[in-house]
Parts: sequence; C-alpha cells; structure tokens
Amino acid sequence: MDPQSQVTEASLEIWRTLPAAIRQDPSLASFRQEHERLHGPDEDPLPNEDVSADDGDDSHSKEFITIKVTNPDSSVEDGKTTTVVAEQSEKNGQNMTTDGEGDDGHETTMGGHHEHGKLFGYIKIGTLLVVWLIFTGFLMSKHEKELTPRQLSVPEGAYRTYILPEPSLGPRIGINFKGAFLSDQHHNNTSTYLSVILQLLYLPSNNSNTSFLSEYDAKYTENITNVWLVPIPSSLDAIDQMDEMTRKHVFDIGPINHQKVTSGKAVVRMRLTTNLEADFPTKFTYDPTPMDTETGVIYAAIVLLGLYVLIIWEIVHRTFAAIIASTLAIGVLAAMNERPSMPKLISWIDVETLLLLFGMMILVAILSETGIFDYLAVYAYQVTNGKVWPLINCLCVFTAVMSSFLDNVTTVLLMTPVTIRLCEVMELNPVPVLMSMVIYSNVGGTLTPVGDPPNVIIASNSHIAKNGVNFATFTLHMAIPIFFVMITTYFQLRMKFKNINDLRFSEPQDVQEIRHEIAVWQRAAASLSSYSKDEDLVRETLLKKVNRLSRSLKKKLVTGSVPAESYKATLEEMKRKYPIRSKTLLVKSAITLAFVITFFFLHSAPDIQKLSLGWTALLGALLLLILADREDIESVISRVEWSTLLFFAALFILMEALSELGLIDWIGKQTENVILSVSEESRLAVAILIILWVSAFASAFVDNIPLTTMMVKIAIGLAENEALDLPLQPLVWALALGACLGGNGTLIGASANVVCAGVAEQHGYRFTFIEYFKVGFPVMVGSVIVSTIYLMFAHVVFTWH
Repeated sequence: MDPQSQVTEASLEIWRTLPAAIRQDPSLASFRQEHERLHGPDEDPLPNEDVSADDGDDSHSKEFITIKVTNPDSSVEDGKTTTVVAEQSEKNGQNMTTDGEGDDGHETTMGGHHEHGKLFGYIKIGTLLVVWLIFTGFLMSKHEKELTPRQLSVPEGAYRTYILPEPSLGPRIGINFKGAFLSDQHHNNTSTYLSVILQLLYLPSNNSNTSFLSEYDAKYTENITNVWLVPIPSSLDAIDQMDEMTRKHVFDIGPINHQKVTSGKAVVRMRLTTNLEADFPTKFTYDPTPMDTETGVIYAAIVLLGLYVLIIWEIVHRTFAAIIASTLAIGVLAAMNERPSMPKLISWIDVETLLLLFGMMILVAILSETGIFDYLAVYAYQVTNGKVWPLINCLCVFTAVMSSFLDNVTTVLLMTPVTIRLCEVMELNPVPVLMSMVIYSNVGGTLTPVGDPPNVIIASNSHIAKNGVNFATFTLHMAIPIFFVMITTYFQLRMKFKNINDLRFSEPQDVQEIRHEIAVWQRAAASLSSYSKDEDLVRETLLKKVNRLSRSLKKKLVTGSVPAESYKATLEEMKRKYPIRSKTLLVKSAITLAFVITFFFLHSAPDIQKLSLGWTALLGALLLLILADREDIESVISRVEWSTLLFFAALFILMEALSELGLIDWIGKQTENVILSVSEESRLAVAILIILWVSAFASAFVDNIPLTTMMVKIAIGLAENEALDLPLQPLVWALALGACLGGNGTLIGASANVVCAGVAEQHGYRFTFIEYFKVGFPVMVGSVIVSTIYLMFAHVVFTWH
C-alpha cells in the first residue's frame, strides 16, 4: 500500500509536533508531501522551521545534535558501543535487525551482558518495591499530624497553669511556643525569661474530675521536670518590634510518672511564670507524640545515603531517585508520628527557584530558535583562532563574570547551549568543557550577594546587615579569595585535562553523529503513545528510521571508519552554515532579555523594584511569548526541563524532611560544640575552619539552602555569645565561601550543576555523578584550601575585620 495514502489529517497533526530536523528527513517525505498537497507549500508554516538549514544528507547533519534529547544511554563510553544501542532498542520495545552475520564471540558476550542486566533489573525492582511498601504502609497507617494551638497570657507577678488535655503516648512530652521569643544565644544578653516546668497533680481516689484542680492544695503537686528558661524581650516595646519565633522543647517525665498518668492516678500540669514587668502573651501547642531526634538523625542519614547510592551508581534516573528518597523521608516522619500535612509539604517547595528556572527555560527555548547560540559559538571560535584552551578559558571567565551579577542558575541556562554548540563546531566532547564552565559559574557566583542562593540568604539576614555587611563590603571581602581560587581552579583543570585528547571523543565523529541521530529518533518515537492508529503510523515510520541508522552504525563499528580531521571547515563555511536564522525574533528576544537582566540587577535594590527573581523570569517569559506571537505553544513547553524542575521540587521536600528529622540541626550542634571546646585564644581560627570546612563538605552532599539557613544562625549565635568574644564578619565570609564553593563537590551540590546536567542531557550529552565527582571534588578541596589560607592571614593574623 502507498504510504502516502495512509497519511490522515490526524497523523499530520502529530507529524507537525515533531522537531524540525526530523520532519524534514527524507524518511518522512510522505507526510511532507501530503501536507503540501493539502495546505500548499507556503501555507500553514510549520513551527520552528529553519529556512536556512541544509538538507539532503540525513545521517550526518549537525542539526540533530541540538534537538531535545533526554536519553540516559547516549553517553559514549569505551567498550559499550553496541550495548548502548541494544539497551535503547529494548527500552523502546523495538527489535533492531541488522544486515549480515555478526561475530559469534560478540553475540555470546552480548548474551552474557543481557543475562547480567536482567538479574540486576530484578534486584533493582525488588528493592524499590520493598521501599515502596515501607513508605506506603507508614503513610496509610498514620494520620497527618495536626496540633491545636491555644492562646495563653502569663500575668505579671503571678503564675499561669495549664493541665495537659490528654496523656502522652510515652514519657516524652513536647511543648511548643510561638511568639516574641529570643534565641538561646541571647541568654547572656537578657535577664528576662519565661519559666516553664511540668508538675504532677495527684487525683483523689474517689474523684478523677480535673475541673476543680485550680483550687487544689499544693501538697498534692510534685515537680517532675527541670525548669526550661526561654529568653524573652525585656519590655513591651521590644515585644512589639520582635518577629514571631517558634521555640520547642521536649520534657521527659520518666516511665514511673507516665504510668501514674496513664493509670488515672494523676495528671500533668504545665506551670508558667515570667519576670517581665507586664503580661506576656504567647501561642501554645501541646505535642503528645514528640519525635525522638536522635533516632530521626540516624534515619535521615540512611535516607540520604540511599539517595546517593541511587544517583552515584545510576540505578535510576536522579529525578526518580529524589522522588523516591523524599517520599521515603516523609514515610519515616509518618512512622515517627510526624507526618506533615499537604499544605506544609507544599510550603517546603521553594516555588521562587522553580519559577526562576521555568521562566528562564522558556526564554532559552525561544531564543535558541534565532540561531544566536550557533552564531556566538562561531564568533568565539573566530576570536580565539580555533585554539582549544584559549577558547575554554574565554568561555569559563565570561561565565564566572556573568554569574557574579546574575544568579548562576540563569547564567548556566544561557551559557550551556552556547558551550555545546561551540564544542560541536570544534569537534570537542562538551562534557568536560561543561564541567569546567559550571565550576567557574559557582566560583563566580560566590563573589557577590546575588550570585548564589547561599549568599542571598546570608546578605538578606537583618542581623548580618546591621553589622555592616552590605553589597560593597561583601563583594570587597570576597574579591581577593575568589581571585586566587579562580587561578588555582584554572591550573587544576589544566592538569586534569592536560592531554588534549581528554577533551575529544573516543570515537570518530561520524560514529558520534549516528549515535546522536539514533538517540534523537528513538526519543521522538518514545514520545508518541499507542493510543491511536495515527500515532502508530508516525511511530512506526520513526522506528524504521532507527533501524536503518542502527544497521549503518553496526557497519561502521565492524568495518571501522577513518576519523575526520579535527578542523575541516573554514571560518567562512561555518559562518555560512550557522547564520542568524530569525533577526526579528532575535530583536524581540533582546528586548525581553534586557528587561529581565535589568530587573535582576535591580533585585539588590528593593526600594526601586519589588519583583523577586522568580517573578522577573516569569514575566519575561510571558513578554517574549506575547512578542513572538507563538501559536505552537506545545513545542516551547516541551523543551522545558520538567525532569530538572521535578528534581528540585523533590530535593526541597527531602531536605526539609531531613531537617524535621533533626539532621541539619545535628550538624550545627556538633559544629558549635567543637568550637566551644577549644581554648579562647584559638577560638576564632577554629571557628573559621569549622564553619568553612563543614559548610563546604555538607553543601557538596546536601542542599546548601537549608544548610546555609542553619549555619547563619550558628554564626550569629557564636558572635553574640559574650563568653566567646568572636567577631561576626569573619564567620560570615567563611560561611559564604564554604557554602558556595562546596557546591562544586558533587553533581547535586549546587543548583547550577543540576541545571547544566539537565540541559546537556536534552542535547544528547550526559555526564554521570562519578564523572563530575572526579573533576569537581578535587577542585572544591583546592578552592577551600585557598580560602582557608586567605581567611587565616586576613582575619587571624592581620585581623582585617
């Protein structure tokens, strides 16, 4: 049957949603011919049509390299040449046939790999099913924890009592207050306290009614806990100006007293007093099932370790690993009677960051259609005369400077497509170049208060701002160490990639291009479901193309191919091949980017504009969509890195759940204890070292946003402790350097790393956790050593502060 006669209007609609380079392929000529017959060659223009694209060759066109690919198995590794193709065909449910007879020994090896992979797959599925059963069981058996708040007022010169309404499930009782409280570090700076103690009231044997206990004689009362002193402001004026703070404490009444309560012989009463010369109002919550944080820390460490096992050994995709780990952490909270409510879970997600990423992804998706990334790549090639290291240095330094004034996530979103195209032009492997670029992005983002999320948290703290840390001061103190860090990072990367072949592919360029084409076509086929006959028709056509490419790849691998010269095309040929495709759209994009970047700069001046970074990015995306007048919104939305956004959402929930389990506070408490244990003359040096190295290593393995929030409190508490007499600013600089530079340690250590990996994966280039770790972790250690030397000389020896 003639293929063209099977093409329906519905299948044409599906064909139009495919990327432009795939639509133009000769294997789909019947669809194009039917489209032109129905609509004419000039009517109903196709979305994202590249009028200047070269056509003809369907197996070596560079256009295929920049199409959206999310293909975990498309990375190139020695010894896995044919296995990659076989695994990918198995995922798509398509048996690839090849011409000719294969080598028997090779087939036997493939069969062994297949059996081994099958066994590993069964173990993986079995383990994940067990984990699923665990958190599903806990979530099904436990209700969401909802504590009822009560308003209390402690009278001046008297005491207030409150009988706890229900017995606790164990000897541990949680008491939570919310109001105008001070942190524990203010114990030395205030003499005004709220005193809390729990008492046991014995009931008469003939009456268990507690309504008369306010008149009960004191001889029936027994103190069963120590006094909890909560620092409060010393005047009503100070109370009116205080921010609301939550204070929590867990009392242990002992098993004997708990037995008396559960048997009905006594009840627990809370007694409140204050030495404030006024009534003190507060909101009180009673928790009959407080969590054991010592056990919670152990469970949190196990969950975090499980996440890294899944990611490091690539057992599942990192997004799925984060979703599994976050759900397991919530299940652990449920098992410990701390299951969070859905509104609380939603509040844990940093919507601001997701808005920023979503808006910038939309901008980059539309901007890429103008050809500006290709044009900039050719321009950089021209400026550096095609020399590899000058080009990489130019790219990295430019990225670092941009990250200093824009946030580094935005910078990476803009620079990653340029870097990938530039590497393709020079026939370099983009993976090591992208690693270098994102490392410099994190280093550059450390320079200013707006470059990296930890710096935003540090600089926006009101107490730190009152101690003289503003934009200029922050940048001045960061400039010197960052300058030396960039130099050492350059030499470390040069040593790592001293062999220029490490920056090139291990296979010939033509084999690489066929691999990328296979990945692109498989991705396009996998995106179509089997819900309709029309989708089946398009899908079968795409899979036929995959089969042809697979046969071509096998022939290349069997017969061998001569590697292409590293520099074949002249600069004029590249300029002809990669022009600006749509100058009108480029102007519209430039207007939008000018708006977005201007308001990003003004973010540090809240008196001028009130928009956050997330709102600015979203409004910029909407502006460009309006100016571009896009009807094919689906093609733009499809290029958003949804897996990256889901990864961040799951990671936010995971880190907050680990914080609820007590892991973050445990890290902070251990840090504080070590600093307090040393002699007075060496406390500043030890405090700087501990805060710098702990924040660096912790930021490499847990999200640096909750970590920085916790470490800021520790730094402020240490500085306010009069017994220690530590200056605040050196601790702030140590925290900023550690939290930001520590993000270079692992692939999920910083937001920019995850974004870069996601965008690279869409372009068909994937770097693993281990690949990044081998490059990033030594650079992180070197950067922190340089920062240590600087801080010791500047603030311990010369006391610059």
